[in-house]
Amino acid sequence: MTELESPSIMNHVSVGTNDLEAAGVFYDKIMAPLGGKRVFEESFAIAFGKKWPEFWVQLPFNGEVATSGNGVHMAFMASSREAVDAFYAAGIEAGGTCDGKPGLRDYTPGYYAAFLLDFDGNKLEAVTMPLEQ
Repeated sequence: MTELESPSIMNHVSVGTNDLEAAGVFYDKIMAPLGGKRVFEESFAIAFGKKWPEFWVQLPFNGEVATSGNGVHMAFMASSREAVDAFYAAGIEAGGTCDGKPGLRDYTPGYYAAFLLDFDGNKLEAVTMPLEQ
């Protein structure tokens, strides 16, 4: 077995949902501006990515109600400020909640991001920034 060369330490992230069908429609819309699409689908989960499953939305394995984590959020890389804007607009149009309109943030120079909450309260961010500081 050989190791996969990757610039990231992440393999994937999963969030719970109480309505997989509605979540699928929502995530189809917000992933498109980021270059993401459905790459796996079963009755219990849908996975999104560019080539392989990187972000999963799924029914909780234990059968209990899905809840969001306080202080938890997922940040997705966007290729441009226009992609961040499109992510945000698609999310609002699909019924998401604004948790921070697109704009520059003071985290690091050039950090441009937008924040949304999905139907289950999961906090989502799209960000673009210079990769070399």
